[in-house]
Amino acid sequence: MRTRALLMLLFAGILSGTSALAQQKQIEFEEYSLKNGLHVILHEDHSTPIVAVTAMYHVGSKNENPERTGMAHFFEHLLFEGSENIGRGEFSRYVENAGGVLNANTTNDRTFYYEVLPSNQLELGLWLESERMLHAKVENEGIETQREVVKEEKRQRMDNQPYGNLLSETMKRAYQDHPYQWPVIGSMEHLNAAQEDEFIDFYKTFYVPNNAVLSIAGDIDIEETKKLIKQYFSGIPKGENEVPRPDIVEPKKTEEVRDTIWGDDQLPMIVQAYHIPAQGEDEFYAVSMLNKLMSDGESSRLNRAVVEEKELALYAGAFSFPLEDPGVTLAFALANMGVDPKEVEDAMNEEFVKAQQEMITEQELAKVKNQIENDFISSNSSVAGIAESLANYHMYYGDANLINTEIERYLAVTREDILNAAKKYYQPENRVVLYFLFDEEAANSMEQ
Repeated sequence: MRTRALLMLLFAGILSGTSALAQQKQIEFEEYSLKNGLHVILHEDHSTPIVAVTAMYHVGSKNENPERTGMAHFFEHLLFEGSENIGRGEFSRYVENAGGVLNANTTNDRTFYYEVLPSNQLELGLWLESERMLHAKVENEGIETQREVVKEEKRQRMDNQPYGNLLSETMKRAYQDHPYQWPVIGSMEHLNAAQEDEFIDFYKTFYVPNNAVLSIAGDIDIEETKKLIKQYFSGIPKGENEVPRPDIVEPKKTEEVRDTIWGDDQLPMIVQAYHIPAQGEDEFYAVSMLNKLMSDGESSRLNRAVVEEKELALYAGAFSFPLEDPGVTLAFALANMGVDPKEVEDAMNEEFVKAQQEMITEQELAKVKNQIENDFISSNSSVAGIAESLANYHMYYGDANLINTEIERYLAVTREDILNAAKKYYQPENRVVLYFLFDEEAANSMEQ
């Protein structure tokens, strides 16, 4: 059970019926842009006396120089170092002393910062984010400190976690040209080689108002909030550098890629990565619903067939890895001790072939739609979740109102759409297959 729980946490780190939809309230918001290009989205909700102040920057690992990978994630850490007006280590202290929480995260496509504060501390959150955008300390002392922090994070989250290299080993084989091929945490060698002027240039290029969305949700007065935003952000100059946007198109795969990864994890892990459309494309919704059918819940097809009926694995599933450019589906199974990984893979493939040969049932379609509706309600159940969703929808689609309407794209998917998606994307020539197997020598070296 502990292994299964760890795996569920691992895949969560990576990346609903009519009655549920009826409970989803329309999310009202206002949006506008300052003259410097900063896009602002405001959602007023007085149900609790808290406010989420969030800033999303359109920079992720895919925007990096291939010789300097890891910069986007590094800045997620570096920009808590302080600013011209905030001492080192005091950024978090301001929020915690005000009774709030803060954090940040980086993906392949964007970097996101947030503070959740008592609503009477709104101005504090705005000041902190304006300091991060205009006056952040990008200097050697903080750079050297955060280099060590990132190295330790890599050791804890990748090197010393069960199957911690799963995503990096998979993506570098799934992508040969596109920058999704390198991990978000990047290369420690690249970060060590980067000089102070390179960090400063990265900050001046990406951490500018015209590359950001300021999204605020919670117990606010919109007109008063607008005045405060003007006070703290209107004077920040627009960025002068061109923001790099990679236009690399990963070539269509024509041949299956197979490999074996040897390590110290005791049980075999079988991983398949299928190329799928980018998030927001029509076929993406059909693929995502098929993956839910395969993986979501104990009655899902992969769990029922591979885990319960054939007893080949402790856990099996599949999920869409939604990305701004075409992404992947990751299908996986943790084999039982002594089971041939090929037998597990064959059982997984059998379920995908079934999905290609016959339409799912009406009952299955209704169940998946219920699950999706519940997911939407859950994602917008907090002011922080609403603020992030609004920013995401604007940044990726140019339409923040998708927070209210994207569910319709899922509900419009038919059984025929799911069948066609299975036939188109779940083909052997469109996938990477990896076996993660135990190697005694690797295990012994980890213990030394």
